[in-house]
Formats: sequence, C-alpha cells, structure tokens
Amino acid sequence: MERFLDAMFTGSNEDRGVLAAIRQAALDSEPVSGLTHRHYKYPARFSPKFVRVAIEVFSKPGDFVLDPYMGGGTAMVEAMALGRRGIGCDINSLALFVTRVKTTPLTQLEKHEISIWANDVVPTLSYRHSDPRIEEVLCEKRTYNLHLPNVRPIKKFVALALASLDTMSTNAQEFTRCVLLNVAQRALNGNKEPIALEQFRARVTNVALKMLISSAEMTDSLQEVGHHTVLPVLIHDSAENIAKHEPFKQGKRVGLVVTSPPYPGVHVLYHRWQVDGRRETPAPYWIANCLDGQGESYYTFGHRNSKRADVYFEQSLKTLQAIRSVMKEGGVIAQMVAFSNPRTQLKRYLDNMVKAGFREARTSSDRPIRTWRIVPGRSWHANYKGETHSAREVALLHIAV
Repeated sequence: MERFLDAMFTGSNEDRGVLAAIRQAALDSEPVSGLTHRHYKYPARFSPKFVRVAIEVFSKPGDFVLDPYMGGGTAMVEAMALGRRGIGCDINSLALFVTRVKTTPLTQLEKHEISIWANDVVPTLSYRHSDPRIEEVLCEKRTYNLHLPNVRPIKKFVALALASLDTMSTNAQEFTRCVLLNVAQRALNGNKEPIALEQFRARVTNVALKMLISSAEMTDSLQEVGHHTVLPVLIHDSAENIAKHEPFKQGKRVGLVVTSPPYPGVHVLYHRWQVDGRRETPAPYWIANCLDGQGESYYTFGHRNSKRADVYFEQSLKTLQAIRSVMKEGGVIAQMVAFSNPRTQLKRYLDNMVKAGFREARTSSDRPIRTWRIVPGRSWHANYKGETHSAREVALLHIAV
C-alpha cells in the first residue's frame, strides 16, 4: 500500500492504471447486486464495486478494514468475501441488525428452517387468521401509522409472520425478520398504494428463497478465502467513541478505512419509512426487533432544517479525529460523500480532514484524486427534483499523516 501511494506522485504506468480502476469503480452505476448486498436496501447505499476495488488495492488478505459509518454493511460484506477482517461501527441499531444478517453464514439446519417457514408456514398466514401470540409482537408505538386502512392488512400479516418465528433458532429468526424487512420496505416505503396482501405473501416466500441463494453465494466466497474468513466486529456506537471499543482498546490500528459518512444538508431518513402519503413510521425497528426512539438529527449530525451547517461539521470533525486515532500512519481512507451545497461544504469537509490528521491523495501533476458521479437508484421524489447538488457524490482518497 505504501509503495502505491508513493508511486501516485511519480505517475508510473502501473499505478495510473490502478487509479483508473478506482475511478471506474467509483463511476459504476449498475444496480447493487451480488453476495448478500440485496438483503435490505439501506438508505444511501454504498457502491459495492468501489468498496471492492478500494479493499483490493489498499489492503491484503488478513488485514483489518474499518467502516466507521457502516450503514447497511456493504464494506463488511466485501471485506469478508475478500478475506479481510472487518470492523464496522454505526450509531443505528438497524444498521447493526442488517449487517449482522448479511455477514452471518447459515448452517444447513438454519437454511432448512428458513425454507420450511417460507414454503409451508407463510402461505398459511391469513388476514382472517387469529393467533394469541400476535398480541405479544404488536406494539402501537413501534407500528405508528400502520393503522391506516391502506397498510393495515400488511401490518397484521407481518405480526402473524413474526409470531410464527418463536420456535426457530436465533440466526434463522434474524434472517426471516430481514426477509420481512425487505418485502415490507418495498411494499410500504414511498408507495401511496401498497400492494395487495396476496401479492405481499407471495413476495415473502419468493424473497426468502432468493436471499437463501444469495447467502449460499456468500458462503462460497468465504470458502474461497479459507482461513482468512473472520466474522466482522460490529460496534453499536457513534464513530466519535470508536477508540473505546475492541479491538482498539488493545492498541490495534488499521491501515484502511472505506466508508460513506452522513451527507451534510442532504435529507436521508435512516430511521423511518414513509407510508401512505409520506407519513413516517418506525416499523423497520419493530420488524427487526431493534431499539430506536431517536430523531433524525441523531443519525445525520444535525437536522436538515438547520440554518447553518455548523453542528454537522463540528460533529463530523470529532468522528474524523477519532477515526484517525485508530489508523496507522500512511493508512488510507476512501470515502463517498455528497453535499447539499458543494461550493461551500466540500471545502469545509476537506478542512475537517486536514484538522483530523489527513492529507488528500494527489496525482503526479498535483491534482487531487476526486471522482464525481451521479447518485444511482435515487427515490422517485429525489429524481422528480432533477439535477440538484445532492444528486452528485464524490469519491475522495486521503492519507493518514
């Protein structure tokens, strides 16, 4: 890795090719696919191809790879598949749940449990069905706005499905909760008219079987890397506190960080779905059996309606300083970030990187290595607004000094 960073300044043909590969990966706009990446569509998903190339270029098998704003676990999945040791951190309990499911290999018995549930149990669940266990899983506070007529049938079906999991093993339960999370998100989030219950039921079975195939693909990838396969360390906390957790308490330092931090001033709901005319519901935490209770600003370094971005950049600096404290000198941080106002916010963000102890990687002609791209797969209301500033994000490379 150090050889490559030195060569970036000399402009060798080999490393110009590597830089071209990183740029091409950053520009990739193909739909997210492969391994377990499609288990759940976490907001502002990271590009797996960019992550994969960064890990391949800047680390070797057995190395630690850190993602301090882990989100849906893209970097953790890619790190495992490439034989690296992942460390993921996120303040959102839903992020930990999704990443844990994506990175937990299933045994044959667990796969059998899930298959039986999808093929034999799900088709029997009916809106007219009564089950005394349903009262144990229903919670009005955690299903707020799912009482509305358009979504009430799906709410009851999901409750019945959750009640049916009580005899399954822990890993199988979490996997099937993720199945319900996947299907309910597609049916409810941003849709004014949810799908019919019959179609929803069929999708649950179909998605469960597809996710089992994806998990098998992940298992095959792990077998290829053999002894390098290690489950990632997942930390539920702010990146500001990352040095307080294992393995950093033991003095471990990482050489590579691959991440996508919260975007300043860009509206992303990490903790809610919007149902029936964009009314917010905490239903994903109900389905995943995770704790919530926090407002939007808790997950984004500051509310999007703040007149000034000071709160965001103050919190961002604290987390970047903490990240630098657990990195080796000469280590690399590769990240993807967008801005509601790039003209002013990019400079402030880059200033934060310098204050935290990083310098931006540059070419032999002293140009910063940045790649701008159009954000793929945006939601319909974002596309409706057209080419806004937040429709573009930039890939940045920095070196710990």
